[in-house]
Amino acid sequence: MKIAFLAAGGQRFDVEAHPGATLMEIATGAGVPGITGECGGSMACGTCHCKLTDESYVLVGPPGDDEASMLEFSETEPTETSRLSCQVALTEAHDGLVVHVPPWS
Repeated sequence: MKIAFLAAGGQRFDVEAHPGATLMEIATGAGVPGITGECGGSMACGTCHCKLTDESYVLVGPPGDDEASMLEFSETEPTETSRLSCQVALTEAHDGLVVHVPPWS
């Protein structure tokens, strides 16, 4: 399956993914600029903050309480479709997700 990452500079990265991987894992593995995941996915840093399209957010769903709290400390103001990419585990239903990397990243 493919996931599209749209970097702040306008670059598009179409990345191959497999179920069970997180958005952060596939982004960092593919060298997508702006998703660093400094804490390794333990939801302790916010450096994997991303914004999903409305359609993608519906497929992924909202963040849990702990994730929502962490998003409040992000360098970029969270939006209604913000998620920490380390907390989005992919399934086959997520094929075609579109992810925006915030401009600060």
